[in-house]
Amino acid sequence: MPPTPHALPAGHDFAAYARTHWSGLLATARLLTDDPGAAEELARRTLVRMCARWRRVPRNDVDFHVRRCLVRGHLRPVRGRRAARRRAVLVLRFWEGLADAEIAQLLGCSVGSVRAQVRQGLKTAGADPGRLREVYARAVEDVVPSEVPLADLQAGGRMRQKRRLTVASAACAALLTPVALLGVDRMSGAQGGTSGARAGDGTGSAASPIRVVGPGERVTVGPGVRVWLTADRGYWSVPIRLKGPEDSEPARDEPGVSVRVDNVDGGFFLSGLFHGLNGEPDRVEVRTGDGTVTAKVLVLAGSPGWGLWYARTPVPDEDMKAVLSTEGDERIVTVYDAQGDVAARSAGEWWRI
Repeated sequence: MPPTPHALPAGHDFAAYARTHWSGLLATARLLTDDPGAAEELARRTLVRMCARWRRVPRNDVDFHVRRCLVRGHLRPVRGRRAARRRAVLVLRFWEGLADAEIAQLLGCSVGSVRAQVRQGLKTAGADPGRLREVYARAVEDVVPSEVPLADLQAGGRMRQKRRLTVASAACAALLTPVALLGVDRMSGAQGGTSGARAGDGTGSAASPIRVVGPGERVTVGPGVRVWLTADRGYWSVPIRLKGPEDSEPARDEPGVSVRVDNVDGGFFLSGLFHGLNGEPDRVEVRTGDGTVTAKVLVLAGSPGWGLWYARTPVPDEDMKAVLSTEGDERIVTVYDAQGDVAARSAGEWWRI
């Protein structure tokens, strides 16, 4: 049988939570990795990450955030992500006992995608749900939980928290002189009306932030940064690899938008994928440290319901610290449809994933 979920420890105490859930995390990690050493490292790394941001974890939703950190921490570095993702869906469904909608929310995909992966996974495993549960139960029989390394977890969490603030402070200090991609648009538009060409996206027009591109068409969006979309609904970037064919997902039917932040020369590169729109968006607005800016948008010719938004902007030191300490329900990206109505807003924990 799947592990029985425990009630949230009184006082929302990390130490109590870690002690209570350590063995369960080890079992789930073992089923994900199929390797005792890797499982213990995955569970340890997950709790270190959670310790670093514990005060921002919603009191009534701790298990969801821990599971998401565990699964995404496992999927991020592995090769053959499609097979690993399917395995994760099966573990969450038949070991953790989560509903399809909960798994979809945890993995950031549609319920239909979860159901399809369950069907494919059962077919590949050649087992029915009851049989698979028995296989999982036997697989974790030899898992002997070690004593939770609480002191190491808390020390690692504090170190991670300090490192995050240090990196943010150093990066913000380096942004005193560079001009943001969208800031360049505004400045050059005021000086000579050529912001579109000088932004480096090749459009030569400041009238609209929307650009329609062909499959594989390279677009320069910043110093040394090029992005392109592919017909299989993948999106790529160099030198930052955003998506690849082995882990690319089809655009979902429900409206949504993702957010990613990367350090590049001279600043932060903000980007993400929007999907589920009925036609091209009217605009994508990004709330950053210096206010709200309109992002650039790339849509694929013949497939206007999804696309890539991007923006680079300087964030002052004090504003970056405020962003890092923002409560989990904050949204920084808003997508407006062709009628000017809100079509989608980003999830709150973009910087923690």
